[in-house]
Amino acid sequence: MEMIGAASSGHPGGSLSAVELIAGIYAQMRVDPRYPEDPDRDRFILSKGHAAPCYYAVLGELGFFDKNEFQHFRQLHSILQGHPDAKKVPGVDASTGSLGQGVSVAVGMALGAKTAGKASRVYTLLGDGELQEGQVWEACTAAAHYGLDNLTIVIDNNGLQIDGTNDQVMSLGNLRLRFEALGMDVIELSDGNDLSAVCHALAIPPAYGKPRCIIAHTVKGKGVSFMENQVGWHGKAPSPQELQMALKELEGSGDE
Repeated sequence: MEMIGAASSGHPGGSLSAVELIAGIYAQMRVDPRYPEDPDRDRFILSKGHAAPCYYAVLGELGFFDKNEFQHFRQLHSILQGHPDAKKVPGVDASTGSLGQGVSVAVGMALGAKTAGKASRVYTLLGDGELQEGQVWEACTAAAHYGLDNLTIVIDNNGLQIDGTNDQVMSLGNLRLRFEALGMDVIELSDGNDLSAVCHALAIPPAYGKPRCIIAHTVKGKGVSFMENQVGWHGKAPSPQELQMALKELEGSGDE
């Protein structure tokens, strides 16, 4: 929130809905900030690249770069641009932002690891509105065809996208049945903002020969009362007054 407030630009709603998901994924991953290019590391692809503030917050806390970089978010020449740049940010495995493409990159990485006989796991986080892109379903079909049980796809299912609700823009139908029909092992979380539930789901051993898909029902703008479930906060920065209100609520919830 401080990054977005300082830049007067960014995507708070979808960043807040994804906090527990990205934190949970990194709690499972085999990565070492001292060796960000380790060829045997696990990989993470933020397919919904506009949630970069959340991604950067996690990477910064883990020590991939100096947290003083936060204050330069979305500034000219900063390493922390509005969408992740793998050439500039230590720990970022792929540049993303064009929706629908990240899962294809993740499938390629998972297939490469399997072909090379490596134990690396690959995780990718998608927004639910992103599932309206046909490329997503082509990639998931390939993942199932090649038996990529080293791949975990996580869906940030907050029900909102930039133009309204998912149902208003293009209904997604029964996501569980759609992913299962492709041959994926599906776990559905009723509360994807429950960190313990997220970590539990991610720790379940994969089904042999099947990619894992976790459909996490989340709240857009989670933790800030005036942002929760409000589509208008998809890509709008808070005013200084709104930022202080938001920080007060988030810092209070941190005790819990």
